[in-house]
Amino acid sequence: MTTTQPDRPSPAGSVGRRTVVATGAVGLGVATLAPAAADGPATSPATSPASTSRRHRVFQHGIASGDPLPGAVVIWTRVTPTRAATAGSGRGPRTEVGWEVATDRSFRDVVRRGTFVTSAGRDHTVKLDVTGLRPATWYHYRFTAAGQRSRVGRTRTAPAPGASPRNLRFGVVSCANYQAGYFAAYRHLARRDDLHAVLHLGDYLYEYEAGRYGAGEVIVRRHEPAGEIVSLDDYRQRHAQYKTDPDLQDLHAKAPFITVWDDHETANDAWLEGAENHTPGSGPGGEGGWRRRRARALRAYDEWMPVRLDGTARLGDGTRLYRRLRFGTLAELSMLDLRTHRSEQVALPVLDPAVSEPDRTITGRQQMRWLKDSLARDAAQWKLVGNPVMIAPVTFAALPADLLTPVNDVTGLLPQDGLPYNVDQWDGYTDDRRELFAHIRDRGIKDTVFLTGDIHSGWASDLPFDRGLYPLAGETAGVEFVCSSVTSDNLKDILGVPPRTASRAVEQVIRTANPHIKYLDFDSHGYCVLDVTPARVQMDWYVIGSRLDRRTTATWSRSFATRAGTNTVVAVDRPVR
Repeated sequence: MTTTQPDRPSPAGSVGRRTVVATGAVGLGVATLAPAAADGPATSPATSPASTSRRHRVFQHGIASGDPLPGAVVIWTRVTPTRAATAGSGRGPRTEVGWEVATDRSFRDVVRRGTFVTSAGRDHTVKLDVTGLRPATWYHYRFTAAGQRSRVGRTRTAPAPGASPRNLRFGVVSCANYQAGYFAAYRHLARRDDLHAVLHLGDYLYEYEAGRYGAGEVIVRRHEPAGEIVSLDDYRQRHAQYKTDPDLQDLHAKAPFITVWDDHETANDAWLEGAENHTPGSGPGGEGGWRRRRARALRAYDEWMPVRLDGTARLGDGTRLYRRLRFGTLAELSMLDLRTHRSEQVALPVLDPAVSEPDRTITGRQQMRWLKDSLARDAAQWKLVGNPVMIAPVTFAALPADLLTPVNDVTGLLPQDGLPYNVDQWDGYTDDRRELFAHIRDRGIKDTVFLTGDIHSGWASDLPFDRGLYPLAGETAGVEFVCSSVTSDNLKDILGVPPRTASRAVEQVIRTANPHIKYLDFDSHGYCVLDVTPARVQMDWYVIGSRLDRRTTATWSRSFATRAGTNTVVAVDRPVR
């Protein structure tokens, strides 16, 4: 079968940082999907990588796969057909790229092959949905272009809808700032052979200019381009820089990614109509209109990430990132977008009753209906939620609900769930959280697990229906596991103190005020491994040594689990093997 993806042409040449850039699709992509003959290896005009080592490298940004379905997976690469065809340059010819998918690494059993025509209009990226695959199967894939062959990638399809897999195992990461250190967490995950996929929960890259938001006073690697990224070409160049990291390339080549964006893929503290790190206007320091900037960022994300938007791998067909991926009857994963549709954050983070106003939303009404439907479905036992920002309440002086209402009848001052310390997360949108938790309670939904990034620290929490009555009334909506950052600053980095010193007192204060929080580590960088079985879901936290050391080690730190039907977390004394 041959499918054609038409794109709209755009002018060649680089677009300046402050220039308003249209975001329509550009170039022409053609994907030809045809079953390969089963009686021998596929033929290709490409030569082997070894024979081209002294030539211009066509495949500089690695390969990747993502969003596995039972019969399909997205595969991705980017080609540099000429030396001038750098990312975001608008230069370089239309290029035909061959691709192959096989059941074996030597490509003796090629099951799908085809060609894809890319161009400068899509920044010479290649992204396509390979269909007709078998469920729960490992595959290998590669690309050829301009007489060269890419490295080989490994990917896996999801189990069939009615299958009952023994387990699922995911790497879990978030918040990887290139300037702040080396991506050792990716390197250690890439060495594992037991991961079915990698969940990246946001802040895959950062928008800041070179020298800002780094490792305290130390900038390990400087961002390119040097300025804050605003134009489409800027976002393309920053994606390209991150994709040259060898540890990230290795992890992409090892397993499919399932990703969501948080704020830094566009700009810090983004919301529907703006962001903290966006200056509207065309005057001095102005960065143009927010919607145009966001559209450029999302266009680059669509080009450079192995993800489906609006359910397809085609460019320019929509911007809806929230989606479901099902893994047999064991688990269904709902990935959320908590930036595109949210209301603006409140101005006063401590004592502002606006955090509880019902007309403010973090999900948007349509996504909230979709999420409630996801949790109510009986398709799978475990309801996993890829949740870019924390949903567990982290507050002080919370009152039981039956006392809070009369107090507010008099004063109108107290937020419904106590005094929040971070209103960029669900604590700043408590009506949405109450609506979702009430839906879980009213329908008797069990086995809901929120998987979260964003906050550069590790957490394990119960999710109480009534924060003020917990733990006396111990009913919970589910549990939340939060992974630490890959490199982005945590508390010790911000304070400039040794690990496990000043942070211990802060952690104790937060846990004392919030007894539903069972684990908190404000100091460590690293990654997590999530293992799902019918009996339990377990999260293992691994911490790296120094993020400034390219070869730093990683060690297991803590493990927590939630057992089927309990909706609570318990400590576990060893990681999964």
